[in-house]
Amino acid sequence: MSSNGVKNYTESNTLLQYQGKIELNADDPSYLSQKKRESSNIDSNPSLSETLNSMFLPREWEENGKKFIQYVSPEPATREKARDLFKALDEKIKERQAREKGICPVREELYSQCFDEIIRQVTIECPERGLLLLRVRDEIKMTIASYQTLYESAILFGIRKQLQAEAGKEELKKKKEELEARKKKLHDKKLQLENKLKAFDKQIQERNEIENAKRQEEITFLKQQNDNLEKFLQSIDQAKSA
Repeated sequence: MSSNGVKNYTESNTLLQYQGKIELNADDPSYLSQKKRESSNIDSNPSLSETLNSMFLPREWEENGKKFIQYVSPEPATREKARDLFKALDEKIKERQAREKGICPVREELYSQCFDEIIRQVTIECPERGLLLLRVRDEIKMTIASYQTLYESAILFGIRKQLQAEAGKEELKKKKEELEARKKKLHDKKLQLENKLKAFDKQIQERNEIENAKRQEEITFLKQQNDNLEKFLQSIDQAKSA
């Protein structure tokens, strides 16, 4: 804790600089009036504290049954404070083991806290410039949130498509098994028919060979009969001529 009651970066769990904690009493009228001021919008001529409290809401928590509140610090920044912020950012990154590259929620959170502290410092010097930076910060956050929503939608779409593909894969696998079984059955039937065809061809060939042999024997027998008949006729003709 610094001498003026402001928490420094190493004492706080955030890089945004806060004042010391204040114990709250809900029955205290000043507490109720303070809560009312916090819930109201910035008027046309707000004080620096009101502007800061509207930009960065006070932190409230319970500790040992007591309620505490902590307001953002209105202390102006110095070169030393800027160097302390730079150093604290590096220490937080190492302490929380934030990744140097790629998407890292821890690194995003720390840089967001650092940006809030820079906005606080700028607001103290020039509230209008601080409000402008606040709009820039909110726009960046909305853009990141939009990309996150788009990313999550893409992930869900990818998962849904993957599940559909897995379901279709099982159906295709089952159909493939059925087709392979049918192919095997048809292949076995083809082999069976080919064997029958070979056996039938062999039977026809054997039958043709037997029939050809019979015909050849008949032809040979008929030729012999014809030769004998011709010799007989010749002998008859010779006997008549003599």
